[in-house]
Amino acid sequence: MKKSLLFVIDSLVGAGAEKSLITLLSLLDYDKYSVDLMLFAYGEILEELVPKEVNILQPLKYTDFTKLNLKSALLYSLKRTDFKMFKSRLKYSLNIRMGKYSNPQKARLYWENVSGVIEENPESYDIAISYAQGVPTFYVAEKVKAKKKFAWVNVTYRLDHKEADFQKQFYDQYNKIIAVSDSTKEVLLETFPSYDHKIEIIYDINDPHFISSMADLGENYTDHFDGLRILTIGRLAHQKGYDIALNTCKKLKEKGIKFKWYVLGKGPLLGDIQHFIEENGLSDHFVLLGVTTNPYPFIKNCDIYVQTSRFEGFGLAIAEARMLNIPVVTTRFDAVFNQMIDGKNGLVVDMNADAVCEGIVKLIHNKDLKENIVNYLKQEKKGNLEELDKFYQLIG
Repeated sequence: MKKSLLFVIDSLVGAGAEKSLITLLSLLDYDKYSVDLMLFAYGEILEELVPKEVNILQPLKYTDFTKLNLKSALLYSLKRTDFKMFKSRLKYSLNIRMGKYSNPQKARLYWENVSGVIEENPESYDIAISYAQGVPTFYVAEKVKAKKKFAWVNVTYRLDHKEADFQKQFYDQYNKIIAVSDSTKEVLLETFPSYDHKIEIIYDINDPHFISSMADLGENYTDHFDGLRILTIGRLAHQKGYDIALNTCKKLKEKGIKFKWYVLGKGPLLGDIQHFIEENGLSDHFVLLGVTTNPYPFIKNCDIYVQTSRFEGFGLAIAEARMLNIPVVTTRFDAVFNQMIDGKNGLVVDMNADAVCEGIVKLIHNKDLKENIVNYLKQEKKGNLEELDKFYQLIG
Protein backbone atom coordinates (compact mmCIF):
# COMPACT_ATOMS: atom_id res chain seq x y z
CA MET A 1 0.00 0.00 0.00
CA LYS A 2 1.29 3.45 -0.92
CA LYS A 3 2.27 5.89 1.80
CA SER A 4 0.30 9.14 1.60
CA LEU A 5 2.20 12.45 1.56
CA LEU A 6 1.00 16.04 1.68
CA PHE A 7 3.26 18.95 0.71
CA VAL A 8 2.20 22.52 1.51
CA ILE A 9 3.89 25.63 0.12
CA ASP A 10 2.72 29.23 -0.47
CA SER A 11 2.90 29.08 -4.27
CA LEU A 12 5.09 27.89 -7.12
CA VAL A 13 6.81 31.08 -8.23
CA GLY A 14 10.32 30.57 -9.54
CA ALA A 15 12.22 30.99 -6.26
CA GLY A 16 14.69 28.59 -4.65
CA ALA A 17 12.34 26.75 -2.29
CA GLU A 18 9.81 26.23 -5.07
CA LYS A 19 12.42 24.92 -7.52
CA SER A 20 13.76 22.65 -4.78
CA LEU A 21 10.28 21.22 -4.23
CA ILE A 22 9.75 20.68 -7.96
CA THR A 23 13.07 18.82 -8.14
CA LEU A 24 12.15 16.65 -5.15
CA LEU A 25 8.72 15.85 -6.61
CA SER A 26 10.29 14.93 -9.95
CA LEU A 27 12.52 12.34 -8.24
CA LEU A 28 9.99 10.63 -5.95
CA ASP A 29 9.04 6.99 -6.47
CA TYR A 30 5.30 7.14 -7.18
CA ASP A 31 5.00 3.38 -6.97
CA LYS A 32 5.55 3.83 -3.24
CA TYR A 33 3.96 7.22 -2.51
CA SER A 34 0.72 9.01 -3.29
CA VAL A 35 1.27 12.76 -3.14
CA ASP A 36 -1.05 15.73 -2.62
CA LEU A 37 0.18 19.30 -3.05
CA MET A 38 -1.56 22.29 -1.48
CA LEU A 39 -0.90 25.92 -2.40
CA PHE A 40 -2.09 29.24 -1.02
CA ALA A 41 -1.82 30.94 -4.42
CA TYR A 42 -2.34 29.31 -7.79
CA GLY A 43 -1.44 30.00 -11.41
CA GLU A 44 2.29 30.61 -10.88
CA ILE A 45 4.93 29.70 -13.39
CA LEU A 46 6.34 26.47 -11.96
CA GLU A 47 2.98 24.70 -11.70
CA GLU A 48 3.42 23.34 -15.22
CA LEU A 49 6.51 21.43 -14.01
CA VAL A 50 4.66 19.54 -11.27
CA PRO A 51 4.78 15.81 -12.14
CA LYS A 52 1.48 14.43 -13.43
CA GLU A 53 1.42 11.90 -10.57
CA VAL A 54 1.01 14.73 -8.04
CA ASN A 55 -2.54 15.70 -7.10
CA ILE A 56 -2.73 19.49 -6.82
CA LEU A 57 -5.55 20.16 -4.35
CA GLN A 58 -8.37 22.57 -5.06
CA PRO A 59 -7.88 26.06 -3.57
CA LEU A 60 -9.12 26.80 -0.08
CA LYS A 61 -12.41 28.68 0.00
CA TYR A 62 -10.62 31.70 1.43
CA THR A 63 -8.01 31.56 -1.35
CA ASP A 64 -10.81 31.83 -3.93
CA PHE A 65 -12.50 34.54 -1.86
CA THR A 66 -9.38 36.75 -1.94
CA LYS A 67 -9.49 36.78 -5.75
CA LEU A 68 -12.76 38.73 -5.63
CA ASN A 69 -12.60 42.52 -5.62
CA LEU A 70 -13.98 44.16 -2.49
CA LYS A 71 -17.43 44.84 -3.98
CA SER A 72 -17.79 41.27 -5.25
CA ALA A 73 -16.57 39.93 -1.91
CA LEU A 74 -19.23 41.95 -0.09
CA LEU A 75 -21.97 40.76 -2.46
CA TYR A 76 -20.75 37.15 -2.03
CA SER A 77 -21.00 37.56 1.76
CA LEU A 78 -24.44 39.21 1.60
CA LYS A 79 -25.79 36.42 -0.62
CA ARG A 80 -24.69 33.81 1.92
CA THR A 81 -25.42 35.97 4.98
CA ASP A 82 -21.97 34.98 6.19
CA PHE A 83 -19.47 37.78 6.75
CA LYS A 84 -16.69 35.84 8.51
CA MET A 85 -14.35 35.71 5.51
CA PHE A 86 -15.10 39.33 4.62
CA LYS A 87 -14.33 40.53 8.14
CA SER A 88 -11.13 38.46 8.28
CA ARG A 89 -9.94 39.81 4.94
CA LEU A 90 -10.75 43.39 5.89
CA LYS A 91 -9.06 43.08 9.27
CA TYR A 92 -5.89 41.62 7.77
CA SER A 93 -5.78 44.26 5.02
CA LEU A 94 -6.14 47.08 7.52
CA ASN A 95 -3.48 45.64 9.82
CA ILE A 96 -0.97 45.07 7.03
CA ARG A 97 -1.33 48.65 5.83
CA MET A 98 -0.52 50.11 9.23
CA GLY A 99 3.23 49.66 8.93
CA LYS A 100 6.21 47.95 7.35
CA TYR A 101 6.44 44.35 8.39
CA SER A 102 9.00 41.58 8.00
CA ASN A 103 7.93 38.30 6.38
CA PRO A 104 7.54 36.56 9.78
CA GLN A 105 5.36 39.44 11.00
CA LYS A 106 3.21 39.31 7.86
CA ALA A 107 2.74 35.57 8.30
CA ARG A 108 1.71 36.02 11.94
CA LEU A 109 -0.75 38.79 11.10
CA TYR A 110 -2.23 36.68 8.32
CA TRP A 111 -2.72 33.67 10.56
CA GLU A 112 -4.04 35.68 13.50
CA ASN A 113 -6.69 37.30 11.30
CA VAL A 114 -7.54 34.56 8.82
CA SER A 115 -6.98 31.13 10.39
CA GLY A 116 -10.50 31.09 11.83
CA VAL A 117 -12.05 30.96 8.35
CA ILE A 118 -9.64 28.43 6.84
CA GLU A 119 -11.09 24.94 6.69
CA GLU A 120 -9.24 21.84 7.83
CA ASN A 121 -7.91 19.38 5.28
CA PRO A 122 -10.44 16.51 5.31
CA GLU A 123 -7.88 13.76 4.64
CA SER A 124 -5.57 11.88 7.02
CA TYR A 125 -2.00 11.48 5.79
CA ASP A 126 0.95 9.35 6.75
CA ILE A 127 3.27 12.33 6.30
CA ALA A 128 2.49 16.07 6.09
CA ILE A 129 5.25 18.49 5.10
CA SER A 130 5.23 22.27 5.26
CA TYR A 131 7.85 23.10 2.65
CA ALA A 132 8.25 26.73 3.71
CA GLN A 133 8.21 28.63 6.97
CA GLY A 134 5.34 30.91 7.89
CA VAL A 135 1.77 30.23 6.76
CA PRO A 136 2.41 26.67 5.41
CA THR A 137 3.95 25.78 8.78
CA PHE A 138 0.97 27.17 10.69
CA TYR A 139 -1.51 25.44 8.36
CA VAL A 140 0.02 21.96 8.61
CA ALA A 141 0.28 22.28 12.40
CA GLU A 142 -3.35 23.34 12.92
CA LYS A 143 -5.38 22.18 9.92
CA VAL A 144 -3.89 18.84 8.85
CA LYS A 145 -4.19 15.35 10.34
CA ALA A 146 -1.05 13.23 9.85
CA LYS A 147 0.87 10.50 11.64
CA LYS A 148 4.06 12.55 11.27
CA LYS A 149 4.67 16.19 10.44
CA PHE A 150 7.88 17.75 9.12
CA ALA A 151 8.61 21.47 8.75
CA TRP A 152 11.13 22.78 6.22
CA VAL A 153 13.04 25.99 7.00
CA ASN A 154 14.66 27.27 3.82
CA VAL A 155 15.74 30.79 4.77
CA THR A 156 18.21 31.95 7.38
CA TYR A 157 16.34 34.53 9.41
CA ARG A 158 16.32 35.65 13.00
CA LEU A 159 13.11 36.13 14.98
CA ASP A 160 12.48 38.58 17.78
CA HIS A 161 10.88 37.32 21.00
CA LYS A 162 7.31 38.02 19.88
CA GLU A 163 7.65 36.17 16.58
CA ALA A 164 9.61 33.32 18.20
CA ASP A 165 6.95 32.84 20.88
CA PHE A 166 4.21 32.83 18.24
CA GLN A 167 5.97 30.34 15.96
CA LYS A 168 7.06 27.98 18.73
CA GLN A 169 3.49 26.86 19.41
CA PHE A 170 3.37 25.52 15.83
CA TYR A 171 6.87 24.05 15.60
CA ASP A 172 6.16 22.19 18.86
CA GLN A 173 3.66 20.10 16.91
CA TYR A 174 6.22 18.82 14.39
CA ASN A 175 8.19 15.59 14.66
CA LYS A 176 11.18 17.06 12.85
CA ILE A 177 12.31 20.45 11.56
CA ILE A 178 14.41 20.34 8.41
CA ALA A 179 17.02 23.04 7.81
CA VAL A 180 18.43 23.36 4.29
CA SER A 181 21.98 24.23 5.41
CA ASP A 182 24.27 24.12 8.44
CA SER A 183 24.00 27.87 8.96
CA THR A 184 20.20 27.73 8.74
CA LYS A 185 20.26 25.17 11.55
CA GLU A 186 22.67 27.30 13.62
CA VAL A 187 20.50 30.42 13.32
CA LEU A 188 17.36 28.40 14.04
CA LEU A 189 18.94 27.06 17.22
CA GLU A 190 19.78 30.61 18.32
CA THR A 191 16.03 31.23 18.37
CA PHE A 192 14.89 27.77 19.48
CA PRO A 193 17.73 26.15 21.49
CA SER A 194 15.39 23.48 22.83
CA TYR A 195 14.93 22.06 19.31
CA ASP A 196 18.46 20.66 19.02
CA HIS A 197 17.09 17.10 19.13
CA LYS A 198 14.51 17.64 16.38
CA ILE A 199 16.39 19.64 13.72
CA GLU A 200 17.98 17.78 10.82
CA ILE A 201 19.74 19.06 7.71
CA ILE A 202 18.68 18.14 4.19
CA TYR A 203 20.14 20.36 1.49
CA ASP A 204 18.03 21.58 -1.42
CA ILE A 205 18.29 18.79 -3.96
CA ASN A 206 20.06 19.61 -7.23
CA ASP A 207 19.77 17.28 -10.21
CA PRO A 208 22.68 18.09 -12.55
CA HIS A 209 21.34 15.93 -15.40
CA PHE A 210 18.02 17.80 -15.38
CA ILE A 211 19.72 21.22 -15.25
CA SER A 212 22.20 20.35 -18.00
CA SER A 213 19.47 19.13 -20.34
CA MET A 214 17.19 22.10 -19.60
CA ALA A 215 20.05 24.55 -20.30
CA ASP A 216 19.90 23.59 -23.98
CA LEU A 217 16.12 24.09 -24.29
CA GLY A 218 13.76 27.03 -24.40
CA GLU A 219 14.13 30.80 -24.56
CA ASN A 220 17.42 32.64 -24.18
CA TYR A 221 18.77 36.17 -24.54
CA THR A 222 17.32 37.76 -27.67
CA ASP A 223 19.07 41.16 -27.78
CA HIS A 224 22.20 40.04 -29.68
CA PHE A 225 24.36 41.90 -27.16
CA ASP A 226 28.06 41.16 -27.61
CA GLY A 227 29.41 42.58 -24.34
CA LEU A 228 29.63 41.13 -20.81
CA ARG A 229 26.44 39.45 -19.61
CA ILE A 230 25.82 39.49 -15.84
CA LEU A 231 22.86 37.54 -14.44
CA THR A 232 21.01 37.58 -11.12
CA ILE A 233 18.05 35.35 -10.25
CA GLY A 234 15.77 36.00 -7.30
CA ARG A 235 12.56 37.51 -6.02
CA LEU A 236 12.50 41.30 -6.22
CA ALA A 237 12.54 41.68 -2.45
CA HIS A 238 14.71 43.22 0.27
CA GLN A 239 16.32 39.89 1.13
CA LYS A 240 17.98 39.70 -2.31
CA GLY A 241 19.84 43.01 -1.97
CA TYR A 242 18.76 44.61 -5.24
CA ASP A 243 19.76 48.03 -3.87
CA ILE A 244 23.32 46.66 -3.74
CA ALA A 245 22.98 45.29 -7.28
CA LEU A 246 21.64 48.57 -8.67
CA ASN A 247 24.37 50.66 -7.09
CA THR A 248 26.95 48.17 -8.35
CA CYS A 249 25.47 48.49 -11.83
CA LYS A 250 25.78 52.27 -11.58
CA LYS A 251 29.45 51.97 -10.63
CA LEU A 252 30.20 49.58 -13.50
CA LYS A 253 28.60 52.03 -15.94
CA GLU A 254 30.73 54.87 -14.56
CA LYS A 255 33.82 52.72 -15.22
CA GLY A 256 32.87 52.53 -18.90
CA ILE A 257 32.50 48.74 -18.93
CA LYS A 258 30.46 47.28 -21.80
CA PHE A 259 27.94 45.10 -19.97
CA LYS A 260 24.31 44.26 -19.38
CA TRP A 261 22.99 43.00 -16.06
CA TYR A 262 19.94 40.77 -16.48
CA VAL A 263 17.50 39.85 -13.70
CA LEU A 264 15.07 36.93 -13.59
CA GLY A 265 12.44 37.47 -10.92
CA LYS A 266 9.38 39.34 -9.81
CA GLY A 267 8.25 40.76 -6.49
CA PRO A 268 7.18 43.75 -4.40
CA LEU A 269 10.20 45.96 -5.24
CA LEU A 270 9.51 46.01 -8.99
CA GLY A 271 8.30 49.62 -8.98
CA ASP A 272 11.19 50.85 -6.83
CA ILE A 273 13.73 49.07 -9.04
CA GLN A 274 12.20 50.47 -12.23
CA HIS A 275 12.25 53.97 -10.72
CA PHE A 276 15.95 53.65 -9.80
CA ILE A 277 16.76 52.40 -13.32
CA GLU A 278 15.03 55.40 -14.91
CA GLU A 279 16.42 57.97 -12.44
CA ASN A 280 19.99 56.77 -12.96
CA GLY A 281 19.96 56.15 -16.69
CA LEU A 282 20.45 52.39 -16.39
CA SER A 283 17.80 51.26 -18.90
CA ASP A 284 20.45 49.89 -21.26
CA HIS A 285 22.35 48.20 -18.44
CA PHE A 286 19.94 46.72 -15.87
CA VAL A 287 17.41 44.55 -17.68
CA LEU A 288 14.38 43.01 -15.95
CA LEU A 289 13.36 39.80 -17.72
CA GLY A 290 10.47 38.76 -15.48
CA VAL A 291 10.20 35.05 -14.69
CA THR A 292 10.52 31.86 -16.70
CA THR A 293 10.00 28.18 -15.97
CA ASN A 294 13.44 27.48 -17.41
CA PRO A 295 16.19 29.89 -16.29
CA TYR A 296 19.01 27.53 -17.23
CA PRO A 297 19.69 28.76 -20.82
CA PHE A 298 20.11 32.25 -19.34
CA ILE A 299 22.55 30.93 -16.74
CA LYS A 300 24.51 28.87 -19.28
CA ASN A 301 24.92 31.86 -21.61
CA CYS A 302 25.89 34.52 -19.09
CA ASP A 303 29.51 35.41 -18.29
CA ILE A 304 29.20 36.03 -14.54
CA TYR A 305 26.47 35.10 -12.08
CA VAL A 306 26.04 37.65 -9.26
CA GLN A 307 24.13 37.16 -5.98
CA THR A 308 23.72 40.21 -3.73
CA SER A 309 21.57 38.57 -1.05
CA ARG A 310 21.45 39.70 2.57
CA PHE A 311 20.47 36.21 3.70
CA GLU A 312 19.67 32.84 2.16
CA GLY A 313 18.86 29.42 3.53
CA PHE A 314 21.19 27.87 0.98
CA GLY A 315 21.41 29.84 -2.28
CA LEU A 316 20.03 27.47 -4.90
CA ALA A 317 20.65 29.78 -7.88
CA ILE A 318 24.36 29.89 -6.98
CA ALA A 319 24.44 26.08 -6.98
CA GLU A 320 22.76 26.05 -10.40
CA ALA A 321 25.30 28.52 -11.82
CA ARG A 322 28.12 26.38 -10.43
CA MET A 323 26.66 23.27 -12.06
CA LEU A 324 26.77 25.09 -15.41
CA ASN A 325 30.38 26.22 -14.77
CA ILE A 326 29.58 29.94 -14.52
CA PRO A 327 31.87 32.05 -12.26
CA VAL A 328 30.00 33.50 -9.27
CA VAL A 329 30.39 36.75 -7.38
CA THR A 330 28.33 36.64 -4.19
CA THR A 331 27.90 38.57 -0.98
CA ARG A 332 28.97 37.00 2.29
CA PHE A 333 25.55 35.95 3.62
CA ASP A 334 25.26 33.42 6.45
CA ALA A 335 24.99 30.24 4.40
CA VAL A 336 27.37 31.17 1.58
CA PHE A 337 30.28 28.97 2.67
CA ASN A 338 28.10 25.88 2.59
CA GLN A 339 28.95 25.84 -1.12
CA MET A 340 31.41 28.63 -1.96
CA ILE A 341 35.20 28.53 -1.69
CA ASP A 342 36.43 32.08 -2.14
CA GLY A 343 38.88 32.34 -5.01
CA LYS A 344 38.24 28.73 -6.11
CA ASN A 345 34.69 28.39 -7.45
CA GLY A 346 33.94 32.11 -7.36
CA LEU A 347 34.43 35.24 -5.30
CA VAL A 348 32.80 35.96 -1.93
CA VAL A 349 32.74 39.68 -1.15
CA ASP A 350 31.45 42.10 1.47
CA MET A 351 27.78 43.07 1.40
CA ASN A 352 28.10 46.45 -0.33
CA ALA A 353 28.20 47.84 -3.86
CA ASP A 354 31.91 48.74 -3.80
CA ALA A 355 32.91 45.17 -2.91
CA VAL A 356 30.56 43.58 -5.46
CA CYS A 357 31.82 45.95 -8.14
CA GLU A 358 35.42 45.15 -7.27
CA GLY A 359 34.71 41.41 -7.51
CA ILE A 360 33.10 41.74 -10.94
CA VAL A 361 35.90 43.97 -12.25
CA LYS A 362 38.48 41.49 -10.94
CA LEU A 363 36.88 38.69 -12.99
CA ILE A 364 36.72 40.93 -16.06
CA HIS A 365 40.37 42.00 -15.99
CA ASN A 366 42.05 38.97 -14.44
CA LYS A 367 41.64 36.41 -17.23
CA ASP A 368 43.77 33.81 -15.43
CA LEU A 369 41.62 34.03 -12.29
CA LYS A 370 38.42 33.58 -14.28
CA GLU A 371 39.89 30.68 -16.24
CA ASN A 372 41.08 28.99 -13.04
CA ILE A 373 37.62 29.37 -11.51
CA VAL A 374 35.94 27.87 -14.58
CA ASN A 375 38.39 24.95 -14.58
CA TYR A 376 37.74 24.37 -10.88
CA LEU A 377 33.98 24.42 -11.50
CA LYS A 378 34.34 21.82 -14.25
CA GLN A 379 36.03 19.49 -11.75
CA GLU A 380 33.60 20.10 -8.89
CA LYS A 381 31.17 17.41 -7.83
CA LYS A 382 27.89 18.13 -9.60
CA GLY A 383 24.58 17.98 -7.76
CA ASN A 384 23.65 16.27 -4.50
CA LEU A 385 21.18 13.52 -5.30
CA GLU A 386 22.32 11.75 -2.13
CA GLU A 387 20.05 14.20 -0.29
CA LEU A 388 17.12 12.24 -1.74
CA ASP A 389 18.26 9.27 0.35
CA LYS A 390 18.10 11.49 3.45
CA PHE A 391 14.54 12.43 2.52
CA TYR A 392 13.53 8.77 2.16
CA GLN A 393 15.12 7.98 5.51
CA LEU A 394 13.16 10.86 7.06
CA ILE A 395 9.76 9.74 5.81
CA GLY A 396 10.53 6.07 6.50
